[in-house]
Amino acid sequence: MAIVSVSQLKPGERITENVQTRRGNLLLPKGRVITEKEIEVLKAFLISSVQVDSKTPEPQVSKENAVVEETAAPVRSNPFYDEYDKMLSLLKRIFTSVSGEIPQILEIRNQLESLLQYIDQYQVLTFSPRSFQLEDYIYHNSIMVSLTSYCLAKWHGLPSKDWIPVALGGLLHDIGNARVDTHILFKPNKLTKEEAEEMRKHTIIGYNFLKNVKAISDGVKFTALQHHEREDGSGYPLGVKGENIHLYSKIIAIADMFHAMTTDRYHKKAESRYLVLDQLFNESFGKLDPALVQTFIQKVTQFHNGVLVKLNDNRIGEIVFSDRTHPTRPWVNVNGTIINLSLERSLYIQDVIQK
Repeated sequence: MAIVSVSQLKPGERITENVQTRRGNLLLPKGRVITEKEIEVLKAFLISSVQVDSKTPEPQVSKENAVVEETAAPVRSNPFYDEYDKMLSLLKRIFTSVSGEIPQILEIRNQLESLLQYIDQYQVLTFSPRSFQLEDYIYHNSIMVSLTSYCLAKWHGLPSKDWIPVALGGLLHDIGNARVDTHILFKPNKLTKEEAEEMRKHTIIGYNFLKNVKAISDGVKFTALQHHEREDGSGYPLGVKGENIHLYSKIIAIADMFHAMTTDRYHKKAESRYLVLDQLFNESFGKLDPALVQTFIQKVTQFHNGVLVKLNDNRIGEIVFSDRTHPTRPWVNVNGTIINLSLERSLYIQDVIQK
């Protein structure tokens, strides 16, 4: 073991003692293998030196060979991700069903319950699928909306009997897309007016898929129809207002909007999750159920002080105070300077580095 200046660190070296910030919070854990990202974090927090293994650094994969190496490397087993991937495969089979009919609901429900066994490992604000391809966006979105809707139903105090149906509604809310022209579904740029109208039909198609399925409740069926309806009647397909929108649909509308905006799609790159939370808050004035949005934002931003974040100007800092009146805009310590994001409106959290 040896103490090495941060300026002399090399990617591949392994830290042998926990590295703490000047406030005493854990910055990097013992055993972490250094990459360029870790070096950037250490410099940002003015760490002068760290203790590393004196053995030869672990070889780093070159950019040219990164894809090949990552493909060849064995995937570490994780029960949550394993069940997630099983659900992904099942959804692909459902969406590509030749008959166009919903297959065994029992199979879908069983796999959903297997996944939900590990819901404690799911963090809405920081989760990313183990492997993601743009052409699989619809399936990933459906699973993430399902998991997030389950959490929101639980957080908001719905009876436990509603949690699984809400999650099932989230899983099947976009099933109508199985019959939307793939040219429209995977179009890399903005849809024409006619294409947008065609796309909107997925709500009616999805409801027609589900309406005669006896094994699911009316609430689940309505989520396919109403997840794009809005409180002020400005949504589609029917333009109904708040009191006529099923509670499950209101929950799923929030989860669907969040994940659609924070996930890469063919025609749009993912946005900052904190910035999207700000937009959801704005949408709660007339578009989304304000009480549900408040619950959602309060719960997903419940970070302890010391969480490392990256701002939109690429500076790295740690959260030192969270103001419940501005949950998406905490105070962040950047190299000893406290930035109050509720006042510095041009800045926002781009990413959460470490929770």
